Amino acid sequence: MRALVLTALDGPDALRWSEVAAPVSSTRVVIDVRAAGISYPDLLLTQGRYQLKAEAPFVPGSEVAGVVVSAPAGSPWRPGDRVCAATPFGGYAESAVADPAWVWPLPPELSFVEGAALPTNYYTAHFALVRRGRIEVGETVLVLGAAGGVGTAAIQVARALGHRVIAVVHRDGADDFLRGIGADDVVRLRTGWAAKVKELTGGRGVDLVVDPVGGAAFDEAVRVLAPEGRLVVLGFAGGAIPTVKVNRLLFRNVSVVGAGWGELVRADPDALRAVAGAVADLVRAGLRPPPPIIVPMAAGADALRKLGAGEILGKAVLVREGA
Repeated sequence: MRALVLTALDGPDALRWSEVAAPVSSTRVVIDVRAAGISYPDLLLTQGRYQLKAEAPFVPGSEVAGVVVSAPAGSPWRPGDRVCAATPFGGYAESAVADPAWVWPLPPELSFVEGAALPTNYYTAHFALVRRGRIEVGETVLVLGAAGGVGTAAIQVARALGHRVIAVVHRDGADDFLRGIGADDVVRLRTGWAAKVKELTGGRGVDLVVDPVGGAAFDEAVRVLAPEGRLVVLGFAGGAIPTVKVNRLLFRNVSVVGAGWGELVRADPDALRAVAGAVADLVRAGLRPPPPIIVPMAAGADALRKLGAGEILGKAVLVREGA
């Protein structure tokens, strides 16, 4: 079979579309991959900058959708099942393996391309909003990095759960896209953006901030929290890891919490099943990932480069030739 092999921890430039041995396993589910999602952790992994480490050469790719080829005895999976799966490594290939606990049914309403968009972004967004952010009825959500994969998922999940959403975005040309997927308001990430958010909320601020960006926007995001608001940290796509001035938390009665989805599911697979089920319920109720940018799997290196440069609007998905 063919796969994108990372030959050194030098980022996307070190990826090669190569012939490799097809995986065989008696303990894990073997999946004929039809589509594989591109995610920011994948990019960091190719650079050796992610908390999970792997020695080159290896095949990156952490989320796939496809058809079961084989499964361990006693697992719920059978050859021919349409599935999504989380695969910490190995997803950018024509065939991949996954722990049976990290595999779940592909909702029949979704295509393989749409299904490949779910594992990282939509499950992370639901986990951040519901379990870590403890969102309540009638609350307003602000999403930083709103035009990225996690940002777009957070907008859609928040709207599907019935909340007002304010999208904060740096790049130009994304406003119509963000409103089209459910943002009630779009604010440019420029000087004065926090004042605009306060204006939109009648001076009160927002109840929950979803922050996959970090960096310079973090301090202002804390300031736009309403009393007893929560800021949920998902990552640091902006590069810098901010520090928390805890006196602000104390005097304003606000909270900053972390949402490490990958770390949780590695320790508690039941959490994955619960969130997958909750997102499937939203899909049945009408939630659909916006059409992703489709890239041939062999050209995955270019897609990762564009992701790192902030040129991907929403989600990019690798599709196997002939799949």
